[in-house]
Amino acid sequence: MDILQYDFMRRAFAVGLMLAVIVPCIGVVVVLKRLSMLGDALSHTSLAGVAAGLVLGINPIVGAVVICVIAALSIEVIRKKLPKYAEMAIAIIMSAGIGLAGVLSGFVKSSANFNSFLFGSIVAISDFEMLLVSLISLAVLSAFLLLYKELFFIALDERAARLAGVPVRTVNFIFTILTAITVSVAARTVGALIVSSLMVLPVASAMQLVKSYKQTVIVSILFGILFVIGGLFLSYYVGLKPGGTIVLLGVASLVVLMLGKGVLGQKA
Repeated sequence: MDILQYDFMRRAFAVGLMLAVIVPCIGVVVVLKRLSMLGDALSHTSLAGVAAGLVLGINPIVGAVVICVIAALSIEVIRKKLPKYAEMAIAIIMSAGIGLAGVLSGFVKSSANFNSFLFGSIVAISDFEMLLVSLISLAVLSAFLLLYKELFFIALDERAARLAGVPVRTVNFIFTILTAITVSVAARTVGALIVSSLMVLPVASAMQLVKSYKQTVIVSILFGILFVIGGLFLSYYVGLKPGGTIVLLGVASLVVLMLGKGVLGQKA
């Protein structure tokens, strides 16, 4: 357990565990709403915020949060304008975000700082970033618990939720903001290019074992914690990149669960 003697690893574990709780909570709703690519679009767009932060001399995570919130709200606006082609909104915003990130990255003096956000740098979390993640995690988890039933209704059937009296527009707006800030913060740990994987893999793994919404949320969080802790231990002792290791561990776990489920299904 010499891994815990280093201050930067203790911060990495603390931040990783907080994100392992809130990311699957958002991921369950995103997956059930069939918007799995939303996390991918926002994570790529967050790079534009990172580049803007580095150019303007502010913390890149703050820049990423601002840009992600604007991008998420823009996706909702386009989805309402083009209801028959809702998935097009995600592609449009992701294209705009990648283009803006490409242009702004040319003005970044230190490419190393920008590149660290591509695949994550959880072991380089500063005290300010840890405080920011803590506050955001508390806000996201509180909002998720307060809107638990409303998000459940909307995730399963948005039209039925509206008829049942759920304020769908308001809840969708809040959830969009929560998704944006969660993705932008998680991009710092596992990287903007693979943050959507952390949002989907724990949920997909949980769905192999349980059926109910509540159980899926709980088991997804457990899988998220397992992937983060296991990934950090592997990356430290084997000498791998933490973000990629966390995601690959999630992929391997999902494959094992799917194969195991298939074998048991054949025997039954």
